[in-house]
Amino acid sequence: MSQEIIDTLKNNIDTLWVIDCAILVFIMQAGFMCMETGLSRYKNSINVALKNAADFGVSVVIFWIFGFGIMFGTSYNGFFGTDLFFFKTEKAEYMTYFVFQAMFVATAATIISGAVAERMKFNGYLIMTVLATGVIYPIVGHWAWSSSYLTGSVKSTGWLSDIGFVDFAGSTIVHSVGGWIALAAVIILGPRIGKYSEANKGKFTGSSFPLAVLGTLILWFGWFGFNGGSNGAMDESVPLILINTFLAAAFGLLTGLTISYFKYKKPDPFYIILGPLAGLVAITAGCNSMSSVISIFVGIIGSIIAIIVNETLNKFEIDDVVGAVPVHLAAGIWGTLAVGLFSDLTILDTGLDRFSQIKIQLIGITSIGLFTFVSSYSVLSIVNKFYPLRVSPVQEELGLNIAEHNAVSVEHDLISILDKQSESGDLKIRGPQDPFTAGGVIGLYYNKLMSKLETSEEEKNKWRTRISKEVKLAVKVQENFLPKRNLKNYPVKGINIAAREVSGDFFSFYPHNDNVYFIIADVAGKGIHAGMVMAKASTLFEIMARDKVDVDEIAFHMNNDLFYTKTSGMFVTSIIGNYNITTGEIVWVNAGHQPALVRDKNGNFEEYESKSPPLGVIVQKAKSSYSINRINLNSNRLYAFTDGLSESLDENNQEIGIEGSKKIINNNFSNNINDELNNITKEITTSSKIDKLSDDLTIVVIGK
Repeated sequence: MSQEIIDTLKNNIDTLWVIDCAILVFIMQAGFMCMETGLSRYKNSINVALKNAADFGVSVVIFWIFGFGIMFGTSYNGFFGTDLFFFKTEKAEYMTYFVFQAMFVATAATIISGAVAERMKFNGYLIMTVLATGVIYPIVGHWAWSSSYLTGSVKSTGWLSDIGFVDFAGSTIVHSVGGWIALAAVIILGPRIGKYSEANKGKFTGSSFPLAVLGTLILWFGWFGFNGGSNGAMDESVPLILINTFLAAAFGLLTGLTISYFKYKKPDPFYIILGPLAGLVAITAGCNSMSSVISIFVGIIGSIIAIIVNETLNKFEIDDVVGAVPVHLAAGIWGTLAVGLFSDLTILDTGLDRFSQIKIQLIGITSIGLFTFVSSYSVLSIVNKFYPLRVSPVQEELGLNIAEHNAVSVEHDLISILDKQSESGDLKIRGPQDPFTAGGVIGLYYNKLMSKLETSEEEKNKWRTRISKEVKLAVKVQENFLPKRNLKNYPVKGINIAAREVSGDFFSFYPHNDNVYFIIADVAGKGIHAGMVMAKASTLFEIMARDKVDVDEIAFHMNNDLFYTKTSGMFVTSIIGNYNITTGEIVWVNAGHQPALVRDKNGNFEEYESKSPPLGVIVQKAKSSYSINRINLNSNRLYAFTDGLSESLDENNQEIGIEGSKKIINNNFSNNINDELNNITKEITTSSKIDKLSDDLTIVVIGK
């Protein structure tokens, strides 16, 4: 057999191998979708899945138009490519190369989707995908991966590859780049509402851990193509690459399992998912140049680093839903550094000694990290200023499945049908049925029952009454799961007297078992517009109080949502708090409102002035913008009121101010809060000698 035939066969085998590996990398997209969907809450699962599908299409198209050219075209001083746009070729091996690289760019994009899940707008995510896959990834890819493979003798190598930087399959180029962009995005977006509230610890769990584990196994399977295909040929290096990939992941999993036993005394599903993925990311940079024993060590350390970084992010309330930053960024940095620490220098063939190789690896990690994070954070911040990337609190609470995609909820629809049935008694009404959901199965059998009832005209009237009663009972049972707004057992009371038909003042209470959330607010404006702003602010409070969100976080999200609402310069002053009736502790924030007054049993007052701006004036970056007041109320009472009290007039038509407000409270103090508020209101209207208030009067009293 001639050498030419042998070379042709080898080229064909190599091309087939890379194509097969590209298919394996494509399967990883399904793995990311399953893993991210499983770790997200059910109400956002459709949104997460669609983002994974959409970013693949967007990234491949953008990469074909100009991303591939920027990454692999003729180099401009080693910084970016200048040709090969709208990539076209007649050579099979070049086509294969493009397909394989397109799978990689899609992977870099989809890393980000899980981190920003549950609160980022779909269109905003697509904008970020274009930035990541069309600009950032191709540029850093050119620095480290470009070569003269496509351009022949023309200079096409990047500056990092020129100095000896090595990242075999992309621990930094793919994974850390995706992780840096994800970190920038989650910092700008902020955490999910209530994620870090004391009352919600452990409640933000995924919709399906089995689905997430399936996604992890699919990723593991696809990673053999990710690392194996990066070799570019089917030769004697491939078996070592595959076994190193396998061992790093396996020992990463065992590390996550062991740590979860030590920390929680049981196998934690999130750590079991985190462990193998971190091991895979860590070994990706050096899987061709390390021994199997070293790859085990790299996988173990990668898993430990990912877990530590995950806990650190939670400590600083940086909300990464699926652990993308710990796995892809942190483990990716470690894996790239490990190339310099442990790789066989003869395989690397950079001509550098050990110390020099470590130094070059650090230069690559730092330069790529700085460029990626700074550029992505800057661009996303600018975009966010003109087009908010985060959905509104109402949409976030509703869930992005419905808010972003108009998806239906079978369970919600079934309850609505049952409610309608109970009101009308009409047996022709049918519920939604779906054999693949719990609510749909109930609807299926419910519809069968209704159909049987209709078959007998004689029995219809008798059964109609009975079924109607049964359905009403079912609805009542369902309602018992909802919190009651009965405040009889809570020592709280509020009163609102509007000076006009439409009031901008409001107060609200939201009770839970042993505590009650409260708000008093004053919209700076009058008429219908003020009433609409008041309605929105009240709705935002209700949503977040129901989910037991910390009071400073409630103020933070209300502020930003009201700011982005077109309110013609209107703002809201407010006191938002939470009172624990068991311990007597009360916490509150004052956003530009009248001072809160705390009265002791001797009639002495302590004033708590506002230390924070009103809601809706400027965008706030963090909930720490709203200072928390925290005291034990004991037998004292807290009074919060709008300027309808402090600006009311005395018998001399002079404003009574805060001191006059204290005097009125003391004059009318009573063990019965209802009587106290009624008497305060009566004194204000009689002392000013007018029948109608000049401003809305709203007062809230907290305490026994």
